Amino acid sequence: MAAPAVRTLSRYLLRQHVAPLGFALAALTALMLVNTMAKQLSALLGKGLPTGVIVEVFVLSIPFIVAVTLPMAVLVAVLHVFTRLAADNEITAMQASGVSVTRLVAPVLGGAACVALLSFAWNDQVLPRSNHQLRILQVDIQRKKPSFTLKEQVINEVVAGQFFLRAARIDATANKLKDVTIYNLADPERRRVITADSGLMAYTPGGRDLYLTLQDGDIREVNRSDPTQFNRTFFITNRMRVAGVGNSLERTTSDAYKSDREMTICEMRQAAADARREAGNAALEGRRVIENDLRRLAGLAPRTLSPGMFATDTAPPGLYCRLLRRLAAWLPPPQASAAQTPLAQQPSSPRPQPPRPRPRPLQQPHPGQPPPRFTPLPPPPPPPTAGPIVQSTRPPVYITAGVGVGEEQRRVAARQREVMYEVEIQKKYAIAAACLIFALVGAPAALRFQRGGVGLVIGMSVAVFTVYYIGLIGGEELGDRLILSPFFAMWTPNVIFGVAGLVGLWRIRKPGNAPHGGDWSDVLEVALRVIGWPGSLLWPRWRRAS
Repeated sequence: MAAPAVRTLSRYLLRQHVAPLGFALAALTALMLVNTMAKQLSALLGKGLPTGVIVEVFVLSIPFIVAVTLPMAVLVAVLHVFTRLAADNEITAMQASGVSVTRLVAPVLGGAACVALLSFAWNDQVLPRSNHQLRILQVDIQRKKPSFTLKEQVINEVVAGQFFLRAARIDATANKLKDVTIYNLADPERRRVITADSGLMAYTPGGRDLYLTLQDGDIREVNRSDPTQFNRTFFITNRMRVAGVGNSLERTTSDAYKSDREMTICEMRQAAADARREAGNAALEGRRVIENDLRRLAGLAPRTLSPGMFATDTAPPGLYCRLLRRLAAWLPPPQASAAQTPLAQQPSSPRPQPPRPRPRPLQQPHPGQPPPRFTPLPPPPPPPTAGPIVQSTRPPVYITAGVGVGEEQRRVAARQREVMYEVEIQKKYAIAAACLIFALVGAPAALRFQRGGVGLVIGMSVAVFTVYYIGLIGGEELGDRLILSPFFAMWTPNVIFGVAGLVGLWRIRKPGNAPHGGDWSDVLEVALRVIGWPGSLLWPRWRRAS
């Protein structure tokens, strides 16, 4: 009879977490989406985009928001459920029935592990594709209306090589310009510089041409063939038409370029392996270049550099990538799977070997002798023997200044690319594991401070989120700068909070430290004790005053 009761308790605890988890995920996602909309909506509306395109921009932003808010929702749900169960004395009833604290937390940690696996699949498969589509769409939107990409106090290129515009102030919402200077280089024989006090911008219905209405200015024109001819014309209102600026949204159908946040783990591992191989080749080539330069200094013939010292590995790196490749091979037909194999993963053809030098044929054989086909190679020069020093007429050869610098720069750049991919890979693992870590932190805190209520849920959630994501961003920066290894850069926040959660769970399950309904005074006591000796001095005074 014990097993069914255990399963019933586990199902009950997990069922209690479903609704708070969904509500917290929806609320946090909606809050961050509203923040994103508030930052971008005005610029998108000002470009005259269709409603469907604007909705698509924010829909493609949701996967990134969900990847961030899912660990947050796990922590909020765990804190809310355990504080509510403790307030309803359900925790006390379970302990009176012989259920330990570890038994209460175990199903929650198991559910959090399942959510972590779901988060990992989301971050690896859904998020890179949505980021890729979002970047392509944002680039297409930026190309739509040049007036919204103009910068103040900068000469902006409106038409490549022909039309340049500078304005002291630009009102993108009203399409107004102030203190305008235009450089018109469309006519190869004449150069025009147009200045105006103010101006307005408008577009043709087709969106291909730009109309400028300039107020109170002049036109200065110089003939390039005869620089002595100079014309200056003053105007009150001048209307100009600039053709070919492009105001229609042209969608990009394919874009092969992907950044690290637009790649899956397998793609990043392959890119990291290519960068590692390139760094090894650059390092080896640098040593060979220095060696050949020293050989020239010694009067020896340089050695031939053989390209491609490190062979390309066609097998996908990692067990996870190999499993995905086998799973993908079962789904499409063999022809389609072979066609979908990236070029970097297809077996490369053997490199052509350089032709060997062939001996030269004789010019003309002597009469009466069999004609030999080839002349033998000349024998190698004899080794130098001791003798009098002879002054050479050939100028001395010195070592080249800066030899190997280019190869070293290639090696460093390849190493930085490799580390960037490794950091992003570890980041995907760390954010997914944060679901389990936050559940491990939240359960002991909620059981220790049972009367914290909503204040404990909000206060602890904000504190944990802030510390965790600041550590994650700082670790990513340190990892990209090659200061920390990618693993420690991304996993340090998880390790810190994981150790804190294990310590809290160990303390709460000890005899004499069972949940007893702590409130905010207990939270302050723990915080002052964590501070150290200043907290130990302040705590008795605050306790007597209260």
